[in-house]
Amino acid sequence: MTAHRKITHVAAGILIKPDGQFLLASRPAGKPYAHYWEFPGGKLEAGESAFQALCRELNEEMGITVSAATPWLTQRFAYPHALVELRFFKVRAWQGELHGHEGQFLAWQNIGQLSVSPILPANGPLLRGLALPEQILLSNLSELGEERLIEQLRQKWQSEATWLLLREPQLASSAYAALAKRIAQLPRPQGGRLIIHRDLALAEQLGVQHIHLSSSQLQQMSTRPRSMDWVGASTHNESDLKRCEDLGLDYAFLGHVNATQSHPAQAPLGWPAFAALLEQGWRFPIYAIGGQDPATLNTAQEHGAQGIAMLRAAWNYE
Repeated sequence: MTAHRKITHVAAGILIKPDGQFLLASRPAGKPYAHYWEFPGGKLEAGESAFQALCRELNEEMGITVSAATPWLTQRFAYPHALVELRFFKVRAWQGELHGHEGQFLAWQNIGQLSVSPILPANGPLLRGLALPEQILLSNLSELGEERLIEQLRQKWQSEATWLLLREPQLASSAYAALAKRIAQLPRPQGGRLIIHRDLALAEQLGVQHIHLSSSQLQQMSTRPRSMDWVGASTHNESDLKRCEDLGLDYAFLGHVNATQSHPAQAPLGWPAFAALLEQGWRFPIYAIGGQDPATLNTAQEHGAQGIAMLRAAWNYE
């Protein structure tokens, strides 16, 4: 039982280079789990915020001054010696030369290609979240038409690892299946991904291992779809987010955050409410959706998001 154990609050930083490499540090000798690898950080002191603790710990442990960091995930983990709640930040800019002041080793790693082990148990689940992109695109068949959508998507997949959610609720199931089959056959030499919306049977039929659930579908699910590699869902409130966590989903869309043509009669969530929901702490990355474009990416991340999901702003209409 962990209900009556005291919680140790920890702030940890994921240092990320422009090329996507991230830093892991070994735990010094004499500490629990010595020589395991982790994201560097430490305990909050009395009166400190998680961000203040992060800055202090990274300065003490590695001699750097944080100059750009955004909140990310919260992970609670029960070790034999402690129940810890870790607040993780993505740190993209710092000053000073990295050096292990406590005798720890430092190693830059590539996503999906770790060269060090073992990983501290509480840090392991975050490695999957780091593989998610900052932007997920939503298809816009009604405004582009099929041929323009296919051609623009072909160009994107030829040059970058774009993630596309094929979300076309206006289509009959047969028309959606035909479009999905055509798109699934496009080459993706850079590792782009196709995400099927709602239709698990279609995803399995096409050999697509990525599914995105609607918010109503989310509430009806009793277990995570086992045949899928990546599973996400659309959410609008705390109840939806809790359901994502209970099912062990990989990510969520939360919104709509800003006013959008897709829901003109519905009041937007707004950034303060979006941030308040994220501050509750979730184990999975969350994307802002609704009125998003490349210019809102930084705002979304400053409020704790993984990134943004874009509809109209993702495509060229000229």
